[in-house]
Amino acid sequence: MRSGAERRRAAAPPADAMRTTRHDAYFLPLMGLLTAAAWLTLWIWSVGPYGRYLDHGDWTRIGVAASICAALGAGATLLPALLYVVGWVLMLAAMMLPTTLPLLEIYRRLARPRPDRGGLLALVVAGYLAAWTVFGLGAHGLDWLLHALIDGNPWLTFNGWIIGAAVLALAGGFQFSALKHRCLDKCRSPLAVVLEHWQGRAHRRQALRLGLAHGLYCVGCCWALMLLMFVVGAGSVGWMMALGAVMAAEKNLPWGGRLSAPIGAVLLGSAALIAARGLTAF
Repeated sequence: MRSGAERRRAAAPPADAMRTTRHDAYFLPLMGLLTAAAWLTLWIWSVGPYGRYLDHGDWTRIGVAASICAALGAGATLLPALLYVVGWVLMLAAMMLPTTLPLLEIYRRLARPRPDRGGLLALVVAGYLAAWTVFGLGAHGLDWLLHALIDGNPWLTFNGWIIGAAVLALAGGFQFSALKHRCLDKCRSPLAVVLEHWQGRAHRRQALRLGLAHGLYCVGCCWALMLLMFVVGAGSVGWMMALGAVMAAEKNLPWGGRLSAPIGAVLLGSAALIAARGLTAF
């Protein structure tokens, strides 16, 4: 007959199970902490002396940034690019990380038996952010070309509403497109994405590819909405939160798939209103 101590040891969960339970308990708070830290950093940045340069090329003209650019041979190119990438990744972490939680939770459960599950999860996030970073660099290049076009065209300088209305109309029209709905369906079915891209071999490479694939679906779903940041200004934390909430609702709420049409109608209506006001101003 076993003693009381032996019975307690037999009833106690194994050490691996206890570590897994602790890992489960830490996951959501950690994701919440990372998201909150990204929002806090963006807010501090936006209210600081460099806030209005969060997404534009004027960093090199003021304060410490101007001094660094003067001291570095390629500073006028490298520093703005570096600061832009940092700001864009922070914005992505703040706006898009909450929308990826269902996929990360599914993948975390699949990788639970592996001792390197934390590193694999980090690779999924890295792949996701990589897809959005490439899109951000392209969008920033387009934004730079538009600013150059406006600066060289006096008529556009006084009729900038045309570009704003065009971007709103593009974003609104895309809400009704087949590509939008195909990518949104993928984003709303994270289990299918995980099973498609995770076969349990070459774990690190597959984790990175899984994050990249999910990021590409997310870009395909939300790129037009993200372009609105270049209309309202990426330094506006309020607009970031509003757009982030819209995209999270579309992808995560049970009825989120039905939001695309109303959002598109609002954006198209806003574009028509801006166009009407611009045309009547002549």
